[in-house]
Amino acid sequence: MNDDQLLRYSRQIMLPELDYAGQQALLQARVLIVGVGGLGSPVAMYLAAAG
Repeated sequence: MNDDQLLRYSRQIMLPELDYAGQQALLQARVLIVGVGGLGSPVAMYLAAAG
């Protein structure tokens, strides 16, 4: 994780449930949305906004 990412995710890294290893796992995670209908469309929008 570079310095910019450490600054961006510092609040999440401080959580005991997440910590540094958990944030690394989130950064490497991928999501597949099948169908962008009634439910998939807002899910895609929220995931894109979350980064």
